[in-house]
Amino acid sequence: MASGKSSLRPGREARGATSRRVERSESASFAPGDTASLRLRLLGAFALQSDGVPVRLPPAVRRVLAFVALHERTLERTYVAGSLWLDSSDERAHANLRSALWRLRRHGRELIDGAGSSLELGGEVAIDLHESRRLAREVLAGAEPPADISTHIAALAVDVLPDWYEDWVMFERERHRQLRLRALEALCEQLAAADRTDEALETGLAAVAGEPLRESAYRAIVRVHIAVGNVGEAVRVYRLYRQLLLEQLGTEPSPLMEALIEGLHVRDEHR
Repeated sequence: MASGKSSLRPGREARGATSRRVERSESASFAPGDTASLRLRLLGAFALQSDGVPVRLPPAVRRVLAFVALHERTLERTYVAGSLWLDSSDERAHANLRSALWRLRRHGRELIDGAGSSLELGGEVAIDLHESRRLAREVLAGAEPPADISTHIAALAVDVLPDWYEDWVMFERERHRQLRLRALEALCEQLAAADRTDEALETGLAAVAGEPLRESAYRAIVRVHIAVGNVGEAVRVYRLYRQLLLEQLGTEPSPLMEALIEGLHVRDEHR
């Protein structure tokens, strides 16, 4: 069948298809029907919209807004200032934070509630990362896949602020990356069980694009092909992954992957 011919070459077709799908709809990661007037985008790139109009913020202000949004909880001002301005004195760090918050308030919207000694995100701000986390947890909890999975894939296919390299961003990026990849693999399995093969393969490819050496994503795709009788495609995916592992890491697939292929009675000389 046509779905069995999808390319799995990491970093090219699979990753390119995923990125193009996300680029076509910057708001795809928000909940369908969401009417929030303030939208903060942290997946793929930083962006803020107010009533659909892009809002430009200075770098220091973007950092404060992103830091508070990533943590999803009330934060002490001292913690925020000390984390964002590590090389500054306490006095200078707090001054920088006050300046950033003042600039935020100039927009006339309550982006951050800064009452007292703590900070938290304003309740009227919709954040794509929070929606992505919610969808991922629903999938992992076994929620039935929706009729249209495009929103799920778009929400789970992109990293948090990939061009930001500060430690606090990289930690949250890796935490969300593991969550979203596990959710994509689980969604792939759920769709396959529902005989939605094309969508299962698309979801599995999104997981592979997120991490080209992640074996569990390849195993999910192999299982989809086996389930519909595409033995040749299952073996091809196995061979591609095995070659990639040998080239990149000098190692072999795990016994879990080998067990899938051994069940197809594929002899070593044909691998």
